[in-house]
Amino acid sequence: MRDLVGYSNRFPTVGWPNGARLAINIVVNYEEGSERSFAAGDPDQEPLTEWGTYPLPPEIRNLAMESMYEYGSRAGIWRTLRTLEQAQVKSTFFACAVAFEKAPEVAKAVVDGGHEVCSHGYRWEEVFRLSKDEEREHIRLAIESFIRTTGQRPKGWYCRYGPSVNTRQLVVEEGGFLYDSDAYNDDVPYFVEVSGKKHLVLPYTPDVNDFCYWQSPGFLTADHFYTYLKDTFDVLYAESATHPKMMSVGLHPRIIGRPGRIGGLQRFLEYANRYTDVWFATRAEIAEWWKANSKG
Repeated sequence: MRDLVGYSNRFPTVGWPNGARLAINIVVNYEEGSERSFAAGDPDQEPLTEWGTYPLPPEIRNLAMESMYEYGSRAGIWRTLRTLEQAQVKSTFFACAVAFEKAPEVAKAVVDGGHEVCSHGYRWEEVFRLSKDEEREHIRLAIESFIRTTGQRPKGWYCRYGPSVNTRQLVVEEGGFLYDSDAYNDDVPYFVEVSGKKHLVLPYTPDVNDFCYWQSPGFLTADHFYTYLKDTFDVLYAESATHPKMMSVGLHPRIIGRPGRIGGLQRFLEYANRYTDVWFATRAEIAEWWKANSKG
């Protein structure tokens, strides 16, 4: 059943740690090598590229697409990690299990850097393609894979392009998750009831997201991205004077990791770090705090 009301004007009263007004979470979507491709034995291949979508004969392997995704794992991820390290910001990695399997040095760098690993699925796949039993099995496979590559199980779950009608139930059924982020419907966490259990949702963002570079028909610069990040921050920060707010920023190494784009992220992190009452946190940290301090 849909909830079109949410908190309405009855704002939650949870305060952030140390008197912070606004919680900011940087999300790095690490999917490289787990996208659909003929090279992986899939019956079709990923259509999204720097050039938007363009048709190829159905039997032709899209080598250009594959190389664009390889940029994220070969170059973009390291530029992104350096930027976060320089800003002393810990992020949440929405990581696909297979992507970490194919790039163990990246998995190690993420863990060594103190970033959180949230499961972005076994592969970067649309779970609506899966049966309920298949989806349940992919959740299990993802958890086992992350334990092997990172030494820990993920505390959160996030699907590509949103969940199936079964996802949240299966995540709760599996257990061991603090939250899922399969929603875009609020600026703060909230609880739902799933199979008689209280479950936390940390909404994600479709707009404060570098995917705009691939989806926009116009040419976007690093300044455009910075301006949108700053405008979002300024509104949320002003609103957080009276009630808690959370800002999510979505990134992809193959996109934000390009030399002409990374500056927008760098400038935003410098801007937000000037505020002493802003809390840069992982999604797991936000979930743990909300669970411990919310009366909802």
